[in-house]
Amino acid sequence: MKPDPRNGSVFHAFGKAQGQRATGNRLTRREWLVRSGGGLGGMALAAILADEGRADGTPHPAFIYTPKVKRVVQLFMAGAASHIDLFDYKPMLVKCHGQPSDFGEPVEAFQDGLGPWLKPIWEFRPYGNCGKPLSDVVAPLGDVVDRMAFIHNMVSSSGVHSTATLLQTTGFVLPGFPGAGCWVSYGLGSINNNLPTFVVLPDHRGYASNGVKNWDAGFLPSQYSGTVIQPLHDQPLADLHPHKIGAYANPLADKKVRETLAILNRKHRESRVGDQPLEARIESYELAARMQLAAPEAMTLADEPEHVLKLYGVQAGRTHWPNEINAEEEAHLFGLRCLTARRLLERGVRFVQVWSGNDNGFPRRNWDSHEDVERDHGPLARGMAVGAAGLIKDLEQRGMLEDTLVLWTTEFGRMPSSQGGKGRDHNPFVFTNWLCGGGIKGGVSYGESDDWGYKPLDRDRPTLVHDVHATVLKLLGIDHTRLTWRHNGIDRRLTDVHGHPIDAILSL
Repeated sequence: MKPDPRNGSVFHAFGKAQGQRATGNRLTRREWLVRSGGGLGGMALAAILADEGRADGTPHPAFIYTPKVKRVVQLFMAGAASHIDLFDYKPMLVKCHGQPSDFGEPVEAFQDGLGPWLKPIWEFRPYGNCGKPLSDVVAPLGDVVDRMAFIHNMVSSSGVHSTATLLQTTGFVLPGFPGAGCWVSYGLGSINNNLPTFVVLPDHRGYASNGVKNWDAGFLPSQYSGTVIQPLHDQPLADLHPHKIGAYANPLADKKVRETLAILNRKHRESRVGDQPLEARIESYELAARMQLAAPEAMTLADEPEHVLKLYGVQAGRTHWPNEINAEEEAHLFGLRCLTARRLLERGVRFVQVWSGNDNGFPRRNWDSHEDVERDHGPLARGMAVGAAGLIKDLEQRGMLEDTLVLWTTEFGRMPSSQGGKGRDHNPFVFTNWLCGGGIKGGVSYGESDDWGYKPLDRDRPTLVHDVHATVLKLLGIDHTRLTWRHNGIDRRLTDVHGHPIDAILSL
């Protein structure tokens, strides 16, 4: 339950759909909990309402689907992974390799990468009972391909990294809109109150395009923003504990400071009823205090057996890595983030975002392979495949894949023509996503690109990121058209005014 910013009414997390309005002065969330039964009783009531709909036992209008999953992990390949070199096999490119490219229409390429046709860099082979062709560089995913659903006709409205990345993460090409994990956090709330609902695991080398804008809460209350964790840093969660220069601080003094802050915050809030930024800050402080105990246990890998580390490609005892990337290093680094993601999901984090690639320029440390696809994609793709396959296998053996959704995406694809002989230019006209886990029909491919992997085969019926977001929300039990927040006079939602769940890939 949350205060509705439009008129002070208290609604369910899905705003105006609740229908029951409070009267009198606006209530803060804490005041509402107290009046609804007080303390833990009120919190329990809020949880029941969130999980089961309205108090009268009828389903909430937003929860029109039976939830198939309760957790989501999103794997994001920053820089634009090449669909035609990884997942979308095009025999025509093999046949016409080296011939002048002819798209049958004028093409505006990002860097004029319209050289001769360039065949897939690696060989493709069939995998699984479904016989899905995969590139040799992502062969580890062949072990789990029968659990995966590929979407080969994704399109983007932008060929620029920053705007296309925002589109995939927030549903909009402009900054200022909440990330998908923020919407899920807002709509469904926390499973474990001692850990964040939405966690981000960036590439250890730095952030991708837009940085924190990809997971910021935008106009939603800021407590729904993603919490950044860096598993490879000395302090994986920044500012959780006192800095080393503050060695004079001790647990007792820290406790006293928090108690004093709580008193001051309460007094400050009494004169500012309905101050959402203040509420968000209080939420953040309280969560940070709880996380001091829960987060370190969730992030340590000391209790993980060697066979699990090996499954993810993680090298036990590894504490550093060279400047030059290779497949073994990438498997270790990406696998470490995937393993951390599993531990967080296992402990109640609802949405985890795992990133591969950054935006720090040269030497290339992302998927933006203008110069040399084999050099750049090779280690990144092999490392991703090892870590992602390990995550899927581990979730399955723990019985978690049944109610966890794995979503793999990138901002756009790459052109079937060559750039400088060995590279590929941006291709916003078509690319690939894949999903795996609860509610997903495995071993299927949805939509097709044309013979070149240039555009969707059916150009009138492409798949949008809004369709993917609508599908994710449906698997969580949510009607994407009803998860809204009133902002600047508009009922905003993750899917804007677009989106339809992709029922063809669902096992509902």
